[in-house]
Amino acid sequence: MDESHIGVPQVRGMYEGDKARKEILIQYGWRLPSALDNRPLKFNEFIERIGQTIFTSATPGKWELEKSSQIVEQVIRPTGLIDPPIEVRPVFTLFGYSQTDDFIIESKKIIANGGRVIANVLTKKMAEDLTEFLNKEKLKVNYLHSDVETLKRTEILTSFRRGEFDILVGVNLLREGLDLPEVSLVAIMDADREGFLRSEQSLIQTMGRASRNVTGKVILYADTITESMRKAINEVERRRKLQSEYNKKHGITPTTIVKKIERMLDLEN
Repeated sequence: MDESHIGVPQVRGMYEGDKARKEILIQYGWRLPSALDNRPLKFNEFIERIGQTIFTSATPGKWELEKSSQIVEQVIRPTGLIDPPIEVRPVFTLFGYSQTDDFIIESKKIIANGGRVIANVLTKKMAEDLTEFLNKEKLKVNYLHSDVETLKRTEILTSFRRGEFDILVGVNLLREGLDLPEVSLVAIMDADREGFLRSEQSLIQTMGRASRNVTGKVILYADTITESMRKAINEVERRRKLQSEYNKKHGITPTTIVKKIERMLDLEN
């Protein structure tokens, strides 16, 4: 199961979610009671049927770690790339200097060197507002969130890699599975807002978007260090140490991933 930290909770919730929806429909006469018989497997039923399983994730969940008889840690990359360094900067300073002001300054430095920037925010509204503000600052920026049509998302990501715009603002879609080697900076706004999008797993996954580039770095904007931030930072530092020691031992020089930019979907046809 790939990305098991997402897959396991999804399987666990399928039965209850399906049951809750159908009970409402049955209650108001839109479905017969027999509709409940056509259902997903319960979690224990799913586990009974899968047999030997490999769970893969950069941030495995508690259940996978407890149930696995063997855990293989793969933190060494063939490219020699190490996890990005992390800086924590304040959301606001005593002089009224905000995270947005600092982000603009850092972004301009990255863009001047031909890099790309990802900004991670908490809500879709915040993504749109930040995009609008950055546009007014004459920066080339776009946003990506769940309201953007699926086909359009691939176009946005391709345009981002091509350099048609320099900053991509997102919420939850900029976590797992995106290989964007042009990205040199990942900025996580309001990193101290404890919750699902700022959990240890989410922070590590989001920070990982900067690990495809040898110059990649992460800025966490926070006025306090939450427990999730502390754990995420410690884990990344642990991995960085292992990766650096391995590179030194084997004489490996980290190199940025070279990935061909292709048009993923032709929407005009």
